[in-house]
Amino acid sequence: MHLSGLIFCFLCCSSAVFATTSDTLTSSDFLRDPQTIVSENNVFCLGFFSPVNSTRRYVGIWYNKASPPVTVVWVANRDVPLNDSYGQLQLSGNGNKLMILNGQKTVIWSSDLLSQRVLTAQLLDSGNLVLLSKSGAVIWQSFDHPTDTVLPNMKVTATKISGVIKPVLRSWASPSDPSNGRFTVGTDFLSLPQLITWDGDRPYWRSGPWSGNIFIGIQYNDDFTNTGWRLSYDSRDSVSMVYSYPNASLLSFYDINSHGSSFQKLWDYNTRSWEVLWQSPEGECFVYGKCGEFGYGTCLSQKGPMCQCFKGFVPKDKMEWKNGNWSKGCVRRTPLQCQSDGFIKHVTVKVPDHAELALGYDRDQRGGACLMDCSCLAYSYYSGIGCMLWNRSLIDTVELSGRGADLYLRLAVSELVGGTKAKITIIIGAAGIAIVTIIAVFISVIWKRRAQRRERNKMLLEILKGQSATNNFHESNKLGQGGLGPVYKGTLEDGEELAIKRLSRTSRQGVEEFMNEVLVISKLQHKNLVKLLGCCVERQERMLVYEYLPNKSLDAFIFDPEKKGILDWNKRYKIVEGICRGLLYLHRDSRLKIIHRDLKAANILLDENLNPKISDFGMARIFGGNQSQADTTRVSMQSKGASLKSQDVFSFGVFLLDIITGKKTQWYDEESLSLLGYVWKLWSEDNICPFINPVIADQGFQADILKSVQVGLLCVQEYAADRPDISSVISMLTAASTATFRQPKPPGFTRLMCTSENIGSQNNQRGSMNGLSNSTITCR
Repeated sequence: MHLSGLIFCFLCCSSAVFATTSDTLTSSDFLRDPQTIVSENNVFCLGFFSPVNSTRRYVGIWYNKASPPVTVVWVANRDVPLNDSYGQLQLSGNGNKLMILNGQKTVIWSSDLLSQRVLTAQLLDSGNLVLLSKSGAVIWQSFDHPTDTVLPNMKVTATKISGVIKPVLRSWASPSDPSNGRFTVGTDFLSLPQLITWDGDRPYWRSGPWSGNIFIGIQYNDDFTNTGWRLSYDSRDSVSMVYSYPNASLLSFYDINSHGSSFQKLWDYNTRSWEVLWQSPEGECFVYGKCGEFGYGTCLSQKGPMCQCFKGFVPKDKMEWKNGNWSKGCVRRTPLQCQSDGFIKHVTVKVPDHAELALGYDRDQRGGACLMDCSCLAYSYYSGIGCMLWNRSLIDTVELSGRGADLYLRLAVSELVGGTKAKITIIIGAAGIAIVTIIAVFISVIWKRRAQRRERNKMLLEILKGQSATNNFHESNKLGQGGLGPVYKGTLEDGEELAIKRLSRTSRQGVEEFMNEVLVISKLQHKNLVKLLGCCVERQERMLVYEYLPNKSLDAFIFDPEKKGILDWNKRYKIVEGICRGLLYLHRDSRLKIIHRDLKAANILLDENLNPKISDFGMARIFGGNQSQADTTRVSMQSKGASLKSQDVFSFGVFLLDIITGKKTQWYDEESLSLLGYVWKLWSEDNICPFINPVIADQGFQADILKSVQVGLLCVQEYAADRPDISSVISMLTAASTATFRQPKPPGFTRLMCTSENIGSQNNQRGSMNGLSNSTITCR
C-alpha cells in the first residue's frame, strides 16, 4: 500500500460528476477513466489513478475516507500500465472475465477466465472486488490476488509448488511504480511456520515461530498484543493467513513498501493520518543475519556495538567486527565435549532461525533431550510451541524487551566457569558447603550406578547365554544375517525387546571387527545412530545387544515389491534427512570423527515411526579426535580426513539413487551398465524421469526428486576431490533451487565386466581414485 500523493482527475471520488451512484458494474456498464465506483458505505473506491511523479494510469482500489493522501490497497494492472487516459474497465461480452482496455480497445489486463457467466462486479466495504454469478455466488475476488497489502479479514494463502514457495505479497518497485518490486512476504513450510520477508531469494526479515497466538520473534509495543495475523496449515504445501484487527469499525491494514519494510497501520480520525502500530524490521539489528552466525543483535542498548558474540564465542574476523561489519559472525572459543557440556541461558530473545520441534519432551525434559544429542547446539521452550532444538549454526538472534523466549546455548564446561576475583571470592567462601555436598552426591551417584550396572550386567549375561529371552537363539527369533553373524530378537521378563548380534564362527569378519564395533559405537550417541546397550565376550561367545527397531532394515521397504509402496516421497525424504544428520554427526560433530565405510540400505534400521538409524560399525575408522585407542582394533588414525569422508559420501550417493530408483546397486542393463552408469546415462540424455520409482514418480515432487538425483550423482563422482562433503549435501538438499549446483561428472563403477555380483571386500586393501575399495566385478 502506498500513501503517496496520487494524481487523480478532479480528485476522483471527491468529484461526484465522475463517480457512479452504485457499488456495482454490470455487463452492460463500463467504467471510463476517470470514473469510479464507491462501496456501499463509502469506505473504498475503485477507479483509475496515477502514482506520484508518473503519468501512467492504473486501475486500483483505495480508501475513500482516509484521504488525502490517497491510500492504494490493490492494483489490477500493476505490470501493464495504461499509457493514456482513455482506458476503461468492463466485463467481457460473454461475461467470463473482467478486463481493462486501452484507448485502442486492446485488452491489457483481465481476470482469470471463469467457467460461470459473471452477472455483476461489486466493490464491498471490506475492499474486496468480487465477480458474482446469477445466483449471487462469488466466482472471482481481488482478495485472492493481493498485491502489496492485506486488509482486515482477508485470507491469503502461501503455497509451495514443486519445492518453490509462492509469496503472498510483493512490494511496489518504487513509490511511483506499482510493478513487482524486489521484496516479497510469505511463510516457510517448516514444522514451525513464520512470516518471512525476502529480498529477491534471500531472507531479509523474519518474525520468529508462530505460537498459536503471536510470532515470538517480534518486538511488540506495550499496548499492542499481536500483529493481527492468524496462521493455519491447510495441507503440507499450503499455509493460510488471515489478518484482522480487534475493532472492526476502525480502518487498518498491513503492507510492505518498496524498501522492504512492513507496516501495520490504524487510521486516526482526530489527526486524519495513519498511525504506525508496528513495523518490521523493528531496527537495523532485526535485518536477517545482521550479526552473522553465533552473534546476536542488541538494538535495545544505546551504548556499545549493535552486535555481540554469544558467551564462549569470539568474532570470526576481529578487524571486520571492529569496523562494524558483523556479517561474518562468531566462532566457538572452546570445542564442545558432548555429554560433559553445559548450557548458558539468554533471556527473552528472538530465537535463531531453523528451529526444529522436539515432540514428546515437556518443559523439564528439554535440557536432557539436547544434552543427550551431541549435535544439538541450543534449545528453548515456549508455551504454545513446546520444545525447540537447534542442530546447525545459530543465526538471526536478537535481544527483545519482552515476550521473547529464553534460549539455552550449549557451551564447553570450561566456558561456564567464572574467572573474576569476585567470583573466586564467592566460590572460596562457599567451598566448605560445596565440598561436603559434592562428596555426598558423588558417593550417592557412584553407589546407584554400581547397583544399576550390577543389575544390568546380570540381565545381559542371562540374555547372552541364550536363555529364555531368545528361546536359545531359536531360528524363529532370527531377525537377519550381517557380516558378523546372525541377529536375533530377545524379550526380557518385563516385555522390553532387544536385538542381539551374535558373532558367527564362520563369519568372514572376525574378532577384530567385533571389537571395533564395540569401541566405536560405545563412544557415539545420536538419534540417527543405533544405540548399543551392552556386549559380552566369554570364551568363544561374542555378542552385542542393541535397541530393538521393529521395522528392521530399510532395504526391505525399497526393494521388496510388497512393501515398497509404504514409503512415499515424504517418508523417503525424511529418511534421507536423518541419514544426513547422522553422517554429519559422525564426520564433524562427534567427539571421535568416524568414517562408517559400509553405508547401505541394509545397514539403515527403522524404528516404529520410520525414523532411520545407522547401524553396523564393524568396518568403521576413526580419523580424528581422541587418539588414545587400542592398537589391537581395526580403528586407525588417518591424516587425510577429507579423503576418507568422501567414501561415506560416495556410499550416501549410491543409497540416495537406490531410494529414488528402487533398484539395487548391483542392477545392470542390457549394455552391462551398473545402476550408477545407467542413471548417469539417462541424466546426460535428460531422460531420468522414466527410471524413477513409480511409487514416488507421480506424487507431485518431481523438482525435489530431480534435485536429489543431481545431488546423488555429485556424491558418486569418480574422483574423491570432486565430491561435496556431507554438510554441502545437506545444504543442497534443502536449497530452494538447483541454479547454483555444479553439474556432476561421470561416476565411478559405471560398467560391469560380466554379470553383477555384490562388491565384496576381497580386494578392499587395493586403493582407487574413488577413495573406495576398487573391486573387480566378476561372473558367478
